[in-house]
Amino acid sequence: MTKRDFAVTHSGPAASKEKNQSDSGASGQEAYGVSPGNLVKDTLSASVEATLSRYFEMLNGFESSGVYEMVMNEVEEPLLRVVLDYCDNNQSRAAEVLGLNRGTLRKKLKFHNLL
Repeated sequence: MTKRDFAVTHSGPAASKEKNQSDSGASGQEAYGVSPGNLVKDTLSASVEATLSRYFEMLNGFESSGVYEMVMNEVEEPLLRVVLDYCDNNQSRAAEVLGLNRGTLRKKLKFHNLL
């Protein structure tokens, strides 16, 4: 199985659950719900939470607005770059990995000057 196959067949909790149920020889880690997808999600979530907590602490009581857009812009560009690299710049494949329409991916790539 290639890393690309893994990304498609093991995306999300449902895929992990199906694999665990259908795989009679599942490892001890998989039997307890530990998978590479879960580890990445937990690490990414913890990182975002810690970074946002520091951001709000650094405000020292000052008001903030547009946090959602700020976070999405900070996360989306590196996400697109990494996925494109992972897919050898194949936009159709990258759109599939991201779960986006290829036209939507191209629009996002243009927005971030990645085309």
